Amino acid sequence: MLKIFTTQLSSYFKRIGEKEEFNLEDGARILAQAAIGEGNIYIYGVNEMQAVMYEATQSAEPLAHAKSLELNDISSLTSVDRVLIVTRFSTDEKAVQVAHTLLEQGIPFVSIGAIPKEVQGDSIHELADVHINTYLLQPLIPDDSGERFGFPALMTTLYAYYGLSFTLKEIMDENE
Repeated sequence: MLKIFTTQLSSYFKRIGEKEEFNLEDGARILAQAAIGEGNIYIYGVNEMQAVMYEATQSAEPLAHAKSLELNDISSLTSVDRVLIVTRFSTDEKAVQVAHTLLEQGIPFVSIGAIPKEVQGDSIHELADVHINTYLLQPLIPDDSGERFGFPALMTTLYAYYGLSFTLKEIMDENE
C-alpha cells in the first residue's frame, strides 16, 4: 500500500509543479512585496493547515518576515503586509471569511488549497490575488470494499508552500 500511496502522491507533486508553476511564481512575487518592503508575510492555516503556518514561522528554515495570523489580528494589518491563506479546500468557510476581510481592507493575499470540481458559493480561488491549486480532492488508496483512505492534504499543501518559499528566496536573493 505504501508503494501505491507514494506513486499517487508523487503524481500530485508533479501536477502541482507543472500546472501551478506560474501561480507559484506570481504568488511569491506578491509575498515578496512585503518581505522587500516594510511589511510582514502573515500565514493563516485552517485546521490541520496550521502546520504550514508553523513550518513558515517556527521551523529550521522559517520564511523571511513570516508571522502567524490570528483572526483577531486581521484589523491590525497594513497595506505593506501580505497574507498566505492555506486550507484543504478552497471553499472552506473560515478561509473564505478571512479572504473577504482581507479584500475589505485592501490587503493582497495568496491562497493554497484544492478547488472542488463543483464550487457552490464563494471560493478563495476566485477571491485571492493568486491561488495555488493542490488538486487533491479524495483519499489516494482504494480498499477492497471500494472505500478510499490516505488523504495527504497537508503533504500536497506543504509541497506547494515549499514551491512558494523557494521562489520567494530567489526573488529576495536577486534584490539584495
